[in-house]
Amino acid sequence: MMTTEQLLIFGVLFASLALFVWGRWRYDVVALAALFVVAVTGLVPPAQAFMGFGHPAVITVAAVLVLSRGLLNAGVVDGISRLLTRVGDRPTIQVAALTGIVTLCSGLMNNVGALALLMPVAVWMARRSGRSPSLLLMPLAFGSLLGGMMTLIGTPPNIIIAAFRTETATPPFAMFDFAPVGAGLALAGVLFISLVGWRFTPRREGKASPEELFQIQDYISEVRVPEDSKMVGQTLHHLVSEVGGESEVTIVGRARGNRRLLIPSPFEIIRGGDILMVEADSEGLKALIDSAGLELAESKDDIEGMLGSDDVRISEAVITPDSLLPGRTATDLVLRERYGVNLLAVARQGQRIRERVGRIRFVIGDILLLQGREESLQNTMKSLGCLPLAERGLRIGKPQKILLAGATFAAALLAAALDVMPVQIAFAGAALAMVLAKVLSLNEAYESVDWPIIVLLGAMIPLGEALERTGGARLIADQLLMLARHVSPGVTLAVLISGTMLLSNVVNNAAAAVLMAPIAISLAHGMGCSADPLLMGVAVGASCAFLTPVGHQSNTLVMAPGGYRFGDYWPLGLPLSVVIVLTAVPLIMWFWPFRLPMP
Repeated sequence: MMTTEQLLIFGVLFASLALFVWGRWRYDVVALAALFVVAVTGLVPPAQAFMGFGHPAVITVAAVLVLSRGLLNAGVVDGISRLLTRVGDRPTIQVAALTGIVTLCSGLMNNVGALALLMPVAVWMARRSGRSPSLLLMPLAFGSLLGGMMTLIGTPPNIIIAAFRTETATPPFAMFDFAPVGAGLALAGVLFISLVGWRFTPRREGKASPEELFQIQDYISEVRVPEDSKMVGQTLHHLVSEVGGESEVTIVGRARGNRRLLIPSPFEIIRGGDILMVEADSEGLKALIDSAGLELAESKDDIEGMLGSDDVRISEAVITPDSLLPGRTATDLVLRERYGVNLLAVARQGQRIRERVGRIRFVIGDILLLQGREESLQNTMKSLGCLPLAERGLRIGKPQKILLAGATFAAALLAAALDVMPVQIAFAGAALAMVLAKVLSLNEAYESVDWPIIVLLGAMIPLGEALERTGGARLIADQLLMLARHVSPGVTLAVLISGTMLLSNVVNNAAAAVLMAPIAISLAHGMGCSADPLLMGVAVGASCAFLTPVGHQSNTLVMAPGGYRFGDYWPLGLPLSVVIVLTAVPLIMWFWPFRLPMP
Protein backbone atom coordinates (compact mmCIF):
# COMPACT_ATOMS: atom_id res chain seq x y z
CA MET A 1 0.00 0.00 0.00
CA MET A 2 1.29 3.43 -0.94
CA THR A 3 2.32 5.94 1.72
CA THR A 4 0.97 9.49 1.92
CA GLU A 5 4.23 10.85 0.50
CA GLN A 6 4.06 8.43 -2.43
CA LEU A 7 0.46 9.37 -3.16
CA LEU A 8 1.43 13.02 -3.08
CA ILE A 9 4.44 12.74 -5.39
CA PHE A 10 2.48 10.61 -7.87
CA GLY A 11 -0.35 13.14 -7.76
CA VAL A 12 2.06 15.99 -8.53
CA LEU A 13 3.70 14.05 -11.36
CA PHE A 14 0.43 12.96 -12.96
CA ALA A 15 -0.92 16.52 -12.74
CA SER A 16 2.29 17.80 -14.31
CA LEU A 17 2.07 15.27 -17.14
CA ALA A 18 -1.55 16.22 -17.77
CA LEU A 19 -0.60 19.90 -17.96
CA PHE A 20 2.32 19.09 -20.26
CA VAL A 21 -0.04 17.28 -22.63
CA TRP A 22 -2.72 19.96 -22.37
CA GLY A 23 -0.21 22.60 -23.42
CA ARG A 24 -2.13 25.59 -22.09
CA TRP A 25 0.76 26.47 -19.76
CA ARG A 26 4.33 26.40 -21.00
CA TYR A 27 6.33 23.44 -19.70
CA ASP A 28 8.73 25.56 -17.64
CA VAL A 29 5.80 27.17 -15.81
CA VAL A 30 4.33 23.72 -15.12
CA ALA A 31 7.69 22.48 -13.80
CA LEU A 32 8.08 25.48 -11.49
CA ALA A 33 4.54 25.01 -10.18
CA ALA A 34 5.30 21.34 -9.46
CA LEU A 35 8.52 22.31 -7.69
CA PHE A 36 6.60 24.81 -5.55
CA VAL A 37 4.11 22.13 -4.50
CA VAL A 38 6.74 19.56 -3.50
CA ALA A 39 8.72 22.22 -1.63
CA VAL A 40 5.69 23.47 0.32
CA THR A 41 4.57 19.95 1.18
CA GLY A 42 8.04 18.98 2.38
CA LEU A 43 8.71 16.31 -0.25
CA VAL A 44 11.79 18.36 -1.11
CA PRO A 45 13.53 20.25 1.72
CA PRO A 46 13.14 24.01 1.07
CA ALA A 47 16.91 24.49 1.29
CA GLN A 48 17.35 22.04 -1.61
CA ALA A 49 14.44 23.21 -3.77
CA PHE A 50 16.62 25.18 -6.18
CA MET A 51 19.73 23.02 -6.05
CA GLY A 52 18.77 21.64 -9.46
CA PHE A 53 19.73 24.90 -11.14
CA GLY A 54 23.35 24.30 -10.12
CA HIS A 55 23.29 20.67 -11.30
CA PRO A 56 26.13 19.81 -13.73
CA ALA A 57 23.57 18.70 -16.33
CA VAL A 58 21.94 22.14 -16.37
CA ILE A 59 25.27 23.94 -16.74
CA THR A 60 26.37 21.59 -19.51
CA VAL A 61 23.13 22.06 -21.48
CA ALA A 62 23.47 25.86 -21.27
CA ALA A 63 27.13 25.74 -22.37
CA VAL A 64 26.35 23.44 -25.31
CA LEU A 65 23.65 25.82 -26.53
CA VAL A 66 26.12 28.72 -26.47
CA LEU A 67 28.76 26.67 -28.30
CA SER A 68 26.19 25.67 -30.92
CA ARG A 69 25.43 29.32 -31.59
CA GLY A 70 29.14 30.03 -31.90
CA LEU A 71 29.58 27.24 -34.44
CA LEU A 72 26.63 28.57 -36.43
CA ASN A 73 28.00 32.12 -36.39
CA ALA A 74 31.42 30.95 -37.51
CA GLY A 75 30.03 28.98 -40.46
CA VAL A 76 31.61 25.70 -39.34
CA VAL A 77 28.76 23.61 -40.73
CA ASP A 78 27.81 25.95 -43.59
CA GLY A 79 30.62 24.59 -45.72
CA ILE A 80 29.12 21.11 -45.37
CA SER A 81 25.64 22.32 -46.26
CA ARG A 82 27.05 23.92 -49.45
CA LEU A 83 27.82 20.42 -50.73
CA LEU A 84 24.17 19.45 -50.42
CA THR A 85 23.29 21.74 -53.31
CA ARG A 86 25.15 19.36 -55.64
CA VAL A 87 23.49 16.05 -54.81
CA GLY A 88 21.05 16.07 -57.71
CA ASP A 89 17.28 15.71 -57.91
CA ARG A 90 16.69 12.05 -57.02
CA PRO A 91 14.59 11.95 -53.82
CA THR A 92 16.46 8.98 -52.30
CA ILE A 93 19.80 10.76 -52.69
CA GLN A 94 18.42 14.05 -51.37
CA VAL A 95 16.89 12.39 -48.30
CA ALA A 96 20.05 10.39 -47.61
CA ALA A 97 22.32 13.42 -47.93
CA LEU A 98 20.19 15.73 -45.81
CA THR A 99 19.43 13.16 -43.12
CA GLY A 100 23.03 11.98 -42.96
CA ILE A 101 24.49 15.48 -42.64
CA VAL A 102 22.02 16.66 -40.01
CA THR A 103 22.64 13.44 -38.05
CA LEU A 104 26.39 14.06 -37.99
CA CYS A 105 25.95 17.73 -37.06
CA SER A 106 23.50 16.90 -34.27
CA GLY A 107 26.04 14.67 -32.61
CA LEU A 108 28.31 17.64 -31.94
CA MET A 109 25.88 20.52 -31.50
CA ASN A 110 22.33 21.28 -30.44
CA ASN A 111 20.02 19.30 -32.72
CA VAL A 112 17.56 22.19 -33.14
CA GLY A 113 20.47 24.38 -34.24
CA ALA A 114 21.57 21.79 -36.79
CA LEU A 115 18.00 21.54 -38.09
CA ALA A 116 17.67 25.33 -38.32
CA LEU A 117 20.87 25.47 -40.36
CA LEU A 118 19.74 22.87 -42.90
CA MET A 119 16.03 23.71 -43.18
CA PRO A 120 16.59 26.47 -45.78
CA VAL A 121 18.74 24.07 -47.81
CA ALA A 122 16.05 21.37 -47.70
CA VAL A 123 13.30 23.79 -48.76
CA TRP A 124 15.47 25.14 -51.56
CA MET A 125 16.33 21.64 -52.81
CA ALA A 126 12.69 20.56 -52.77
CA ARG A 127 11.49 23.60 -54.66
CA ARG A 128 14.31 23.41 -57.19
CA SER A 129 13.28 19.80 -57.87
CA GLY A 130 9.62 20.75 -58.23
CA ARG A 131 8.57 18.79 -55.12
CA SER A 132 6.82 19.71 -51.92
CA PRO A 133 9.16 20.36 -48.95
CA SER A 134 7.09 17.79 -47.02
CA LEU A 135 9.15 15.06 -48.68
CA LEU A 136 12.40 16.25 -47.05
CA LEU A 137 11.56 18.10 -43.86
CA MET A 138 10.25 15.22 -41.72
CA PRO A 139 13.27 13.00 -42.49
CA LEU A 140 15.45 16.02 -41.70
CA ALA A 141 13.79 16.52 -38.30
CA PHE A 142 14.01 12.83 -37.41
CA GLY A 143 17.67 12.79 -38.47
CA SER A 144 18.40 15.60 -36.01
CA LEU A 145 16.95 13.44 -33.22
CA LEU A 146 18.95 10.39 -34.28
CA GLY A 147 22.24 12.30 -34.26
CA GLY A 148 21.77 13.51 -30.71
CA MET A 149 22.16 9.98 -29.35
CA MET A 150 25.78 9.65 -30.46
CA THR A 151 27.56 11.83 -27.88
CA LEU A 152 27.15 13.18 -24.39
CA ILE A 153 26.38 16.70 -25.67
CA GLY A 154 24.15 15.67 -28.56
CA THR A 155 20.92 15.97 -26.59
CA PRO A 156 19.91 16.98 -23.03
CA PRO A 157 18.70 13.45 -22.07
CA ASN A 158 22.24 12.10 -22.51
CA ILE A 159 23.64 14.80 -20.22
CA ILE A 160 20.95 14.05 -17.62
CA ILE A 161 21.49 10.29 -17.77
CA ALA A 162 25.25 10.75 -17.44
CA ALA A 163 24.71 12.73 -14.23
CA PHE A 164 22.27 10.16 -12.79
CA ARG A 165 24.90 7.43 -13.24
CA THR A 166 26.82 8.91 -10.29
CA GLU A 167 23.99 7.70 -8.03
CA THR A 168 25.12 4.13 -8.74
CA ALA A 169 28.58 4.81 -7.24
CA THR A 170 30.18 4.93 -10.70
CA PRO A 171 31.58 7.91 -12.62
CA PRO A 172 29.27 9.74 -15.03
CA PHE A 173 29.21 8.60 -18.65
CA ALA A 174 32.03 10.20 -20.65
CA MET A 175 31.81 12.15 -23.90
CA PHE A 176 31.83 9.18 -26.28
CA ASP A 177 30.39 6.45 -24.05
CA PHE A 178 27.11 6.87 -25.94
CA ALA A 179 28.79 6.43 -29.35
CA PRO A 180 28.79 2.61 -29.70
CA VAL A 181 25.03 2.40 -29.23
CA GLY A 182 24.12 5.85 -30.55
CA ALA A 183 26.14 5.58 -33.76
CA GLY A 184 24.65 2.15 -34.51
CA LEU A 185 21.13 3.45 -33.96
CA ALA A 186 21.81 6.59 -36.02
CA LEU A 187 23.13 4.46 -38.90
CA ALA A 188 20.14 2.11 -38.75
CA GLY A 189 17.73 5.04 -38.60
CA VAL A 190 19.34 6.95 -41.48
CA LEU A 191 19.41 3.82 -43.65
CA PHE A 192 15.75 3.07 -42.92
CA ILE A 193 14.64 6.65 -43.62
CA SER A 194 16.74 6.95 -46.78
CA LEU A 195 15.84 3.62 -48.35
CA VAL A 196 12.28 3.04 -47.18
CA GLY A 197 10.94 5.50 -44.65
CA TRP A 198 10.76 8.64 -46.78
CA ARG A 199 8.10 6.95 -48.87
CA PHE A 200 5.79 7.06 -45.81
CA THR A 201 5.94 10.85 -45.55
CA PRO A 202 2.70 12.54 -46.59
CA ARG A 203 2.62 14.27 -49.96
CA ARG A 204 1.53 17.79 -49.24
CA GLU A 205 1.56 19.01 -52.80
CA GLY A 206 1.74 22.70 -52.11
CA LYS A 207 3.30 25.31 -54.31
CA ALA A 208 6.58 24.16 -55.74
CA SER A 209 8.52 27.40 -55.45
CA PRO A 210 8.56 30.52 -53.29
CA GLU A 211 7.63 32.58 -56.30
CA GLU A 212 4.45 30.48 -56.70
CA LEU A 213 3.68 30.27 -52.98
CA PHE A 214 4.06 34.02 -52.60
CA GLN A 215 3.10 35.53 -55.96
CA ILE A 216 4.32 38.97 -54.99
CA GLN A 217 3.88 40.50 -58.43
CA ASP A 218 0.12 39.83 -58.22
CA TYR A 219 -0.17 42.01 -55.12
CA ILE A 220 2.38 44.77 -55.88
CA SER A 221 1.32 47.60 -58.15
CA GLU A 222 2.96 50.86 -59.23
CA VAL A 223 0.97 54.06 -58.85
CA ARG A 224 1.97 57.58 -59.92
CA VAL A 225 1.34 60.69 -57.84
CA PRO A 226 0.05 63.46 -60.15
CA GLU A 227 1.30 67.01 -59.54
CA ASP A 228 -2.19 68.10 -58.48
CA SER A 229 -2.83 65.19 -56.09
CA LYS A 230 -3.96 66.17 -52.62
CA MET A 231 -1.30 63.79 -51.26
CA VAL A 232 1.56 66.02 -52.43
CA GLY A 233 3.29 67.34 -49.32
CA GLN A 234 1.77 64.66 -47.08
CA THR A 235 3.65 61.73 -45.52
CA LEU A 236 3.43 58.12 -46.60
CA HIS A 237 2.03 57.34 -43.14
CA HIS A 238 -0.81 59.77 -43.81
CA LEU A 239 -1.45 58.14 -47.18
CA VAL A 240 -1.76 54.68 -45.66
CA SER A 241 -3.61 55.52 -42.45
CA GLU A 242 -5.93 58.29 -43.58
CA VAL A 243 -6.58 57.37 -47.20
CA GLY A 244 -6.07 53.60 -47.09
CA GLY A 245 -8.69 53.31 -44.35
CA GLU A 246 -10.19 49.84 -44.10
CA SER A 247 -8.50 48.75 -47.33
CA GLU A 248 -5.09 47.61 -46.13
CA VAL A 249 -2.16 48.87 -48.20
CA THR A 250 1.61 48.83 -47.68
CA ILE A 251 4.11 51.12 -49.38
CA VAL A 252 7.09 48.92 -50.19
CA GLY A 253 9.08 51.27 -52.44
CA ARG A 254 9.28 54.73 -53.96
CA ALA A 255 10.88 55.93 -57.20
CA ARG A 256 11.67 59.60 -57.84
CA GLY A 257 13.30 60.35 -61.14
CA ASN A 258 16.26 57.99 -61.49
CA ARG A 259 16.44 57.33 -57.75
CA ARG A 260 14.73 54.35 -56.19
CA LEU A 261 14.15 53.99 -52.44
CA LEU A 262 13.05 50.66 -51.01
CA ILE A 263 11.35 50.46 -47.62
CA PRO A 264 10.91 54.24 -47.40
CA SER A 265 10.30 55.81 -44.01
CA PRO A 266 6.62 56.21 -43.09
CA PHE A 267 7.41 59.89 -42.64
CA GLU A 268 8.80 60.36 -46.16
CA ILE A 269 7.19 63.39 -47.85
CA ILE A 270 5.27 62.65 -51.06
CA ARG A 271 6.09 64.76 -54.14
CA GLY A 272 4.36 65.13 -57.46
CA GLY A 273 5.63 62.62 -60.02
CA ASP A 274 6.62 60.03 -57.41
CA ILE A 275 6.10 56.38 -58.35
CA LEU A 276 4.96 54.32 -55.38
CA MET A 277 5.12 50.53 -55.20
CA VAL A 278 2.02 49.53 -53.25
CA GLU A 279 1.08 46.13 -51.89
CA ALA A 280 -2.72 45.78 -51.89
CA ASP A 281 -5.44 43.59 -53.29
CA SER A 282 -7.61 44.87 -56.15
CA GLU A 283 -10.19 46.45 -53.86
CA GLY A 284 -7.58 48.20 -51.75
CA LEU A 285 -5.74 49.46 -54.81
CA LYS A 286 -8.94 50.89 -56.32
CA ALA A 287 -9.87 52.61 -53.04
CA LEU A 288 -6.38 54.10 -52.77
CA ILE A 289 -6.38 55.45 -56.33
CA ASP A 290 -9.88 56.89 -56.04
CA SER A 291 -9.43 58.47 -52.62
CA ALA A 292 -5.96 59.94 -53.15
CA GLY A 293 -6.29 60.88 -56.79
CA LEU A 294 -3.42 58.66 -57.91
CA GLU A 295 -2.82 57.03 -61.29
CA LEU A 296 -2.01 53.42 -62.08
CA ALA A 297 1.46 53.25 -63.63
CA GLU A 298 1.87 51.34 -66.89
CA SER A 299 4.80 49.05 -66.05
CA LYS A 300 5.03 46.23 -63.52
CA ASP A 301 8.13 44.59 -64.99
CA ASP A 302 10.47 42.79 -62.60
CA ILE A 303 8.79 44.15 -59.49
CA GLU A 304 10.08 41.29 -57.36
CA GLY A 305 13.63 41.90 -58.56
CA MET A 306 13.31 45.57 -57.59
CA LEU A 307 12.02 44.65 -54.14
CA GLY A 308 15.00 42.42 -53.47
CA SER A 309 17.76 44.53 -54.99
CA ASP A 310 20.85 46.19 -53.51
CA ASP A 311 21.01 45.64 -49.74
CA VAL A 312 17.27 45.02 -49.51
CA ARG A 313 16.30 41.36 -49.31
CA ILE A 314 13.15 39.28 -49.37
CA SER A 315 13.25 36.37 -46.94
CA GLU A 316 10.92 33.69 -45.70
CA ALA A 317 10.95 32.96 -41.97
CA VAL A 318 9.14 30.38 -39.86
CA ILE A 319 7.66 31.24 -36.45
CA THR A 320 9.24 29.05 -33.75
CA PRO A 321 7.59 27.80 -30.54
CA ASP A 322 9.58 30.38 -28.52
CA SER A 323 8.65 33.33 -30.74
CA LEU A 324 6.93 36.49 -29.53
CA LEU A 325 4.49 36.36 -32.45
CA PRO A 326 1.89 33.61 -31.77
CA GLY A 327 -1.46 35.14 -30.86
CA ARG A 328 -0.50 38.62 -32.09
CA THR A 329 -0.85 40.50 -35.38
CA ALA A 330 1.51 42.65 -37.45
CA THR A 331 -0.62 45.65 -36.51
CA ASP A 332 -0.17 44.89 -32.79
CA LEU A 333 3.59 44.74 -33.23
CA VAL A 334 3.91 47.80 -35.51
CA LEU A 335 6.48 45.89 -37.56
CA ARG A 336 7.18 48.67 -40.08
CA GLU A 337 7.69 51.48 -37.61
CA ARG A 338 9.40 49.48 -34.86
CA TYR A 339 11.59 47.09 -36.87
CA GLY A 340 11.89 48.70 -40.31
CA VAL A 341 10.62 45.67 -42.25
CA ASN A 342 7.60 45.01 -44.40
CA LEU A 343 5.42 41.94 -43.94
CA LEU A 344 4.41 41.08 -47.50
CA ALA A 345 2.54 37.82 -47.00
CA VAL A 346 1.79 34.93 -44.61
CA ALA A 347 1.48 31.23 -45.47
CA ARG A 348 0.07 28.46 -43.31
CA GLN A 349 0.31 24.71 -44.08
CA GLY A 350 1.63 25.34 -47.59
CA GLN A 351 -0.99 27.88 -48.65
CA ARG A 352 -0.91 31.66 -48.67
CA ILE A 353 -3.49 33.19 -46.33
CA ARG A 354 -5.84 35.37 -48.37
CA GLU A 355 -6.50 37.93 -45.69
CA ARG A 356 -5.17 41.36 -44.86
CA VAL A 357 -1.70 40.68 -43.52
CA GLY A 358 -2.01 43.27 -40.76
CA ARG A 359 -4.94 41.41 -39.25
CA ILE A 360 -3.67 37.83 -39.46
CA ARG A 361 -3.20 36.42 -35.97
CA PHE A 362 0.02 34.43 -36.07
CA VAL A 363 0.37 30.82 -34.94
CA ILE A 364 3.47 28.67 -34.42
CA GLY A 365 4.86 27.49 -37.74
CA ASP A 366 3.44 30.27 -39.92
CA ILE A 367 5.76 31.28 -42.77
CA LEU A 368 6.26 35.02 -43.13
CA LEU A 369 7.50 36.75 -46.27
CA LEU A 370 9.52 39.72 -45.05
CA GLN A 371 11.19 42.56 -46.92
CA GLY A 372 13.93 44.62 -45.34
CA ARG A 373 17.53 45.69 -45.46
CA GLU A 374 19.80 42.75 -44.81
CA GLU A 375 21.10 43.80 -41.39
CA SER A 376 17.75 44.91 -39.98
CA LEU A 377 16.01 41.84 -41.44
CA GLN A 378 18.37 39.44 -39.68
CA ASN A 379 18.11 41.35 -36.39
CA THR A 380 14.32 41.47 -36.65
CA MET A 381 13.98 37.73 -37.24
CA LYS A 382 16.23 37.12 -34.24
CA SER A 383 14.27 39.52 -32.02
CA LEU A 384 10.91 38.04 -33.01
CA GLY A 385 12.05 34.43 -32.59
CA CYS A 386 11.82 33.43 -36.25
CA LEU A 387 14.12 31.17 -38.24
CA PRO A 388 15.10 32.09 -41.82
CA LEU A 389 13.53 29.49 -44.06
CA ALA A 390 14.45 30.21 -47.68
CA GLU A 391 15.95 33.46 -48.81
CA ARG A 392 15.90 34.32 -52.49
CA GLY A 393 19.36 32.91 -53.08
CA LEU A 394 21.24 30.80 -50.53
CA ARG A 395 23.88 32.59 -48.51
CA ILE A 396 26.84 30.98 -46.77
CA GLY A 397 28.17 32.20 -43.42
CA LYS A 398 31.47 33.64 -42.18
CA PRO A 399 34.32 31.26 -43.05
CA GLN A 400 36.99 33.48 -41.48
CA LYS A 401 35.91 32.25 -38.01
CA ILE A 402 35.78 28.54 -38.85
CA LEU A 403 39.30 27.69 -37.70
CA LEU A 404 39.04 29.58 -34.42
CA ALA A 405 35.62 28.23 -33.47
CA GLY A 406 36.46 24.71 -34.60
CA ALA A 407 39.71 24.67 -32.60
CA THR A 408 37.97 25.97 -29.47
CA PHE A 409 35.25 23.35 -29.72
CA ALA A 410 37.74 20.56 -30.44
CA ALA A 411 39.82 21.54 -27.40
CA ALA A 412 36.75 21.33 -25.17
CA LEU A 413 35.81 17.93 -26.63
CA LEU A 414 39.34 16.63 -26.06
CA ALA A 415 39.51 17.93 -22.49
CA ALA A 416 36.21 16.26 -21.61
CA ALA A 417 36.99 13.01 -23.45
CA LEU A 418 40.38 12.62 -21.73
CA ASP A 419 38.96 13.52 -18.31
CA VAL A 420 41.28 16.51 -18.06
CA MET A 421 38.35 18.40 -16.56
CA PRO A 422 34.62 17.78 -16.01
CA VAL A 423 32.50 18.28 -19.11
CA GLN A 424 30.57 21.21 -17.62
CA ILE A 425 33.82 23.05 -16.90
CA ALA A 426 35.32 22.28 -20.31
CA PHE A 427 32.29 23.47 -22.24
CA ALA A 428 31.63 26.52 -20.09
CA GLY A 429 35.27 27.51 -20.64
CA ALA A 430 34.93 27.00 -24.40
CA ALA A 431 31.77 29.12 -24.45
CA LEU A 432 33.63 31.89 -22.61
CA ALA A 433 36.53 31.63 -25.07
CA MET A 434 34.16 32.06 -28.04
CA VAL A 435 32.69 35.19 -26.48
CA LEU A 436 36.16 36.65 -25.75
CA ALA A 437 37.26 35.82 -29.29
CA LYS A 438 34.16 37.60 -30.64
CA VAL A 439 32.86 34.53 -32.43
CA LEU A 440 29.58 35.56 -30.86
CA SER A 441 28.59 38.57 -28.80
CA LEU A 442 27.64 38.45 -25.14
CA ASN A 443 24.03 39.22 -26.08
CA GLU A 444 24.04 36.36 -28.59
CA ALA A 445 25.42 34.04 -25.92
CA TYR A 446 22.55 34.85 -23.55
CA GLU A 447 19.99 34.72 -26.36
CA SER A 448 21.21 31.30 -27.49
CA VAL A 449 20.39 29.69 -24.14
CA ASP A 450 16.96 28.08 -24.25
CA TRP A 451 15.90 29.41 -20.85
CA PRO A 452 12.61 27.46 -20.67
CA ILE A 453 14.67 24.25 -20.98
CA ILE A 454 17.04 25.44 -18.25
CA VAL A 455 14.13 26.25 -15.94
CA LEU A 456 12.48 22.91 -16.78
CA LEU A 457 15.64 20.98 -15.89
CA GLY A 458 16.35 22.99 -12.73
CA ALA A 459 12.79 22.41 -11.50
CA MET A 460 12.38 18.77 -12.58
CA ILE A 461 15.63 17.42 -11.12
CA PRO A 462 14.39 17.89 -7.51
CA LEU A 463 11.13 16.19 -8.52
CA GLY A 464 13.08 13.19 -9.80
CA GLU A 465 14.98 13.08 -6.52
CA ALA A 466 11.68 13.30 -4.59
CA LEU A 467 10.32 10.38 -6.60
CA GLU A 468 13.30 8.33 -5.49
CA ARG A 469 13.38 9.60 -1.88
CA THR A 470 9.72 8.76 -1.24
CA GLY A 471 10.07 5.27 -2.69
CA GLY A 472 7.89 6.09 -5.69
CA ALA A 473 10.58 5.10 -8.17
CA ARG A 474 11.04 1.83 -6.33
CA LEU A 475 7.30 1.18 -6.44
CA ILE A 476 7.21 1.52 -10.24
CA ALA A 477 10.39 -0.52 -10.54
CA ASP A 478 8.80 -3.33 -8.49
CA GLN A 479 6.01 -3.56 -11.05
CA LEU A 480 8.56 -3.80 -13.86
CA LEU A 481 10.52 -6.29 -11.78
CA MET A 482 7.49 -8.59 -11.65
CA LEU A 483 7.57 -8.54 -15.46
CA ALA A 484 11.33 -9.09 -15.49
CA ARG A 485 10.97 -12.31 -13.48
CA HIS A 486 8.91 -13.87 -16.26
CA VAL A 487 10.72 -12.56 -19.32
CA SER A 488 14.30 -12.16 -20.47
CA PRO A 489 16.36 -9.03 -19.65
CA GLY A 490 16.12 -8.02 -23.30
CA VAL A 491 12.33 -7.88 -23.13
CA THR A 492 12.50 -5.84 -19.92
CA LEU A 493 14.87 -3.43 -21.64
CA ALA A 494 12.57 -3.18 -24.66
CA VAL A 495 9.61 -2.38 -22.40
CA LEU A 496 11.60 0.34 -20.62
CA ILE A 497 12.73 1.90 -23.92
CA SER A 498 9.20 1.79 -25.35
CA GLY A 499 7.65 3.32 -22.23
CA THR A 500 10.19 6.14 -22.24
CA MET A 501 9.54 6.71 -25.95
CA LEU A 502 5.81 7.06 -25.37
CA LEU A 503 6.42 9.51 -22.52
CA SER A 504 8.83 11.62 -24.58
CA ASN A 505 6.20 11.99 -27.32
CA VAL A 506 3.90 13.89 -24.99
CA VAL A 507 6.31 15.69 -22.64
CA ASN A 508 9.69 17.32 -23.11
CA ASN A 509 12.44 14.72 -23.61
CA ALA A 510 14.52 16.19 -20.78
CA ALA A 511 11.57 15.78 -18.40
CA ALA A 512 11.10 12.20 -19.59
CA ALA A 513 14.75 11.43 -18.82
CA VAL A 514 14.55 13.01 -15.36
CA LEU A 515 11.46 10.98 -14.46
CA MET A 516 12.57 7.63 -15.90
CA ALA A 517 16.22 7.59 -14.72
CA PRO A 518 15.39 6.93 -11.02
CA ILE A 519 13.02 4.15 -12.11
CA ALA A 520 15.79 2.56 -14.20
CA ILE A 521 18.20 2.68 -11.25
CA SER A 522 15.65 1.14 -8.88
CA LEU A 523 14.86 -1.57 -11.43
CA ALA A 524 18.58 -2.37 -11.73
CA HIS A 525 18.82 -2.75 -7.95
CA GLY A 526 15.86 -5.12 -7.96
CA MET A 527 17.33 -7.20 -10.78
CA GLY A 528 20.73 -7.23 -9.08
CA CYS A 529 22.46 -6.01 -12.23
CA SER A 530 24.38 -3.00 -13.50
CA ALA A 531 22.25 0.10 -14.06
CA ASP A 532 24.20 1.02 -17.21
CA PRO A 533 22.08 -0.87 -19.79
CA LEU A 534 18.84 0.43 -18.29
CA LEU A 535 20.12 4.00 -18.14
CA MET A 536 21.22 3.69 -21.76
CA GLY A 537 17.74 2.45 -22.60
CA VAL A 538 16.19 5.52 -21.00
CA ALA A 539 18.60 7.77 -22.92
CA VAL A 540 17.57 6.13 -26.20
CA GLY A 541 13.84 6.23 -25.46
CA ALA A 542 13.91 9.87 -24.36
CA SER A 543 15.64 10.91 -27.59
CA CYS A 544 13.25 9.16 -29.99
CA ALA A 545 10.04 11.21 -30.07
CA PHE A 546 8.95 10.35 -33.61
CA LEU A 547 5.17 9.99 -33.20
CA THR A 548 3.90 13.53 -32.62
CA PRO A 549 4.82 17.11 -33.56
CA VAL A 550 4.92 18.12 -29.88
CA GLY A 551 7.46 15.56 -28.67
CA HIS A 552 10.45 17.64 -29.74
CA GLN A 553 11.08 21.14 -31.05
CA SER A 554 12.56 19.74 -34.26
CA ASN A 555 9.23 18.07 -35.06
CA THR A 556 7.34 21.27 -34.29
CA LEU A 557 9.56 23.46 -36.47
CA VAL A 558 8.97 21.47 -39.65
CA MET A 559 5.22 21.11 -39.18
CA ALA A 560 4.05 24.26 -41.00
CA PRO A 561 6.81 24.49 -43.66
CA GLY A 562 6.06 20.87 -44.57
CA GLY A 563 2.31 21.40 -44.39
CA TYR A 564 2.01 18.47 -41.95
CA ARG A 565 -0.95 17.66 -39.73
CA PHE A 566 -0.78 16.17 -36.23
CA GLY A 567 -1.43 12.65 -37.50
CA ASP A 568 1.17 12.78 -40.27
CA TYR A 569 4.10 11.86 -38.04
CA TRP A 570 3.28 8.30 -37.01
CA PRO A 571 3.26 6.67 -40.51
CA LEU A 572 7.03 7.23 -40.62
CA GLY A 573 7.60 7.64 -36.88
CA LEU A 574 6.05 4.32 -35.78
CA PRO A 575 8.09 1.99 -38.02
CA LEU A 576 11.19 4.06 -37.24
CA SER A 577 10.50 3.63 -33.51
CA VAL A 578 10.20 -0.13 -34.01
CA VAL A 579 13.52 -0.17 -35.89
CA ILE A 580 15.16 1.76 -33.05
CA VAL A 581 13.86 -0.61 -30.33
CA LEU A 582 14.82 -3.74 -32.27
CA THR A 583 18.30 -2.34 -32.92
CA ALA A 584 18.86 -0.77 -29.50
CA VAL A 585 18.23 -3.89 -27.40
CA PRO A 586 21.02 -6.06 -28.88
CA LEU A 587 23.42 -3.11 -29.16
CA ILE A 588 22.94 -2.11 -25.51
CA MET A 589 23.20 -5.69 -24.29
CA TRP A 590 26.41 -6.17 -26.28
CA PHE A 591 28.21 -2.99 -25.22
CA TRP A 592 26.62 -2.61 -21.76
CA PRO A 593 25.83 -6.13 -20.52
CA PHE A 594 23.45 -6.69 -17.62
CA ARG A 595 25.91 -8.80 -15.61
CA LEU A 596 23.07 -10.65 -13.87
CA PRO A 597 24.00 -12.64 -10.72
CA MET A 598 24.54 -16.37 -11.08
CA PRO A 599 21.46 -18.47 -10.15
